[in-house]
Amino acid sequence: MNFKAIALNRIVTSSVAAAAVVLSPVFAAVAQAETLVGAGASFPAPLYQRYAREVRSTYSDLQVNYTSCGSSCGIRNFIGGTVDFGGSDAAMSDADIAKVSRGTILVPTAGGAVSVVHNIPGVANLKLSRTTLPLIFAGNITNWNDSRIKKDNPGVNLPNLAITPVVRADGSGTTFIFTNHLSTISGYFKGRIGTSQSPRWTFSRVLRGKENSGVAALVKRTRGSIGYVNYSFARLNRLNSAMVQNSSGQFVAPTLQGANEALASVNFPANYRVFVGDASKGYPIVGLTWMMIYKKYPTAAKAAAVKKWIFWVLSTGQKFNDDLLYTSIPASVRQRVINQVNSEVK
Repeated sequence: MNFKAIALNRIVTSSVAAAAVVLSPVFAAVAQAETLVGAGASFPAPLYQRYAREVRSTYSDLQVNYTSCGSSCGIRNFIGGTVDFGGSDAAMSDADIAKVSRGTILVPTAGGAVSVVHNIPGVANLKLSRTTLPLIFAGNITNWNDSRIKKDNPGVNLPNLAITPVVRADGSGTTFIFTNHLSTISGYFKGRIGTSQSPRWTFSRVLRGKENSGVAALVKRTRGSIGYVNYSFARLNRLNSAMVQNSSGQFVAPTLQGANEALASVNFPANYRVFVGDASKGYPIVGLTWMMIYKKYPTAAKAAAVKKWIFWVLSTGQKFNDDLLYTSIPASVRQRVINQVNSEVK
């Protein structure tokens, strides 16, 4: 090898070594990056997936993956320890929390309205009273030209068409919110169906869709159908939503303003578990959604990543709630949760 070749070889070797020194912190940063895996409620899925994209702007070393599979699925995975956090629109019961040896904190992240969506030919503006809505989903009212629905809608040409209810095929927090409201306002519905994430629907003519998206799709293509979905899914799929009667006697459409008004007076207890059966103001069918996190994680790095995630969701993340038609959590409650997470998650 001649002198020039030897010199060139030394230069290349030195350059590679220098590059390795310069790049080593980058490799270290990549190695230290944490991925959080979450699964559960479909109600907040569009919001959580937006959170997961936006959080990278603040924490580039944090990757969050959220799978929509329903609230029952989220609770089941959380109890089983197969996720870093779960999602549910039905707050975990004491019995379920007792099954989690690593401890549990319920983190309220958002609220929203459950829209009663329908596909009635020629009818866009439907009103459903506190009498008719529960009876439809209890299987007592089976045709759209029923006199009781006509009474709610004077002057509207309701067709002689069978009602096809569309419900959830999976265990669902949206179903819990919906059936909790109907059970609160109707003793008949409570006795026949009751409040549940997976109720036993008593009528034979029924379609079942998986997650909010499945219910929305079935309603959209089925004449005479009626179902229930998160308000954002109703808007996204351009479905007609019924005006529902609240306890003040007003027929109210599902809107972000109506949901905010309904949730304005909610008091959050120490465990943040709230059930809104019948809001007295605004739109009456509303609920909250929670992330379920552990108090103990397998590594300090994982615990630190969870703390970052929850802090971001309850601070910067809340500004995306309005964009996607979800209510925000009151600032005082958010600060309480952040303080608890910072002190108890290890």
